[in-house]
Amino acid sequence: MLVVMQSHATEEQVRAVCDRIESLGLRAHPIPGSNRTAIGITGNSGAIDIGSLEAMSGVVECIPVSKPYKLVSRDAKEENTVVRIPTPAGEVCIGGAALAIIAGPCAVENREQAMAVAQCVKKAGAHLFRGGAYKPRTSPYSFQGLGEPGLKILAEVRERFGLGIVTEAIDNESLDLVEEYADVIQIGARNMQNFSLLKRAGKASKPVLLKRGMSATLDEFLMAAEYILSEGNYQLILCERGVRTFSEHTRNTLDLSIIPAVQSRSHLPILVDPSHGTGRRSKVLPLSRAAIAVGADGLIVEVHHDPDRALSDGAQSIIPEELEELMKEVRQIASVVHRTLN
Repeated sequence: MLVVMQSHATEEQVRAVCDRIESLGLRAHPIPGSNRTAIGITGNSGAIDIGSLEAMSGVVECIPVSKPYKLVSRDAKEENTVVRIPTPAGEVCIGGAALAIIAGPCAVENREQAMAVAQCVKKAGAHLFRGGAYKPRTSPYSFQGLGEPGLKILAEVRERFGLGIVTEAIDNESLDLVEEYADVIQIGARNMQNFSLLKRAGKASKPVLLKRGMSATLDEFLMAAEYILSEGNYQLILCERGVRTFSEHTRNTLDLSIIPAVQSRSHLPILVDPSHGTGRRSKVLPLSRAAIAVGADGLIVEVHHDPDRALSDGAQSIIPEELEELMKEVRQIASVVHRTLN
């Protein structure tokens, strides 16, 4: 259910409607738009007394929402959401006219490696730095990340280079630390349906980047996003990172068709991860070009200054020179699709 407020509705009127919804044992989600505020209602298992709400001051109408995802849909908010991330070098926006590029190593291996890659990322003009302090790996014998020492290295990267930090939380305990150190909390593909973790991320004070599960449908992806918004965190970024198919020429199959599908159904911004989406260094640049051309709001790519010695995913990490070429090509394509790359 959506309660649509008048364009000139006051904050007091919006608050009164929210209080009324809460008094019914439901949850109110005010969603400001460019012209008017809509209030999403969750928590109802049956019909809601529409008449009592429509009679309140400032209310235009109440609209039932048929989709299982209420808050992420364009029914709730017609305008695109722009997630704003404060960094030492200035605000980074994801979802607006400007594209956002997130780059860095798969994992933080040590201080020297992180600083070397961060210097290249900064030089190339990327906007945020990615790096895993916690790494969920298929094998228990693979490098699992440095944990909190890795987060401290990422904090040093932010201070030294002015780059905002994107890093993954793998459980509720690690999310507490990631929220303290990072600017964006990543929920990885393996955790897309870890509902307790999604609920915890929904209570976080930082923006969240949610990656699509490797076998998730579009509806499952959006329902996972709904978990986060339903807990009150509306600063959510979606990310397509490839799905598992029968193809053997890539690690995953990068499903770029989901970009316009998401954008037709949801107001949330969506990025593309061509590194995990292909698992092949040679395919990252071509799929990056394609992702921008199809309408993605930006990219998250893996970069390593010495990928052959990387402790995690070296085969899909591009080198600094390739990142610079990627930025150049993306800038050229951006102008064709009426976007910019600062």
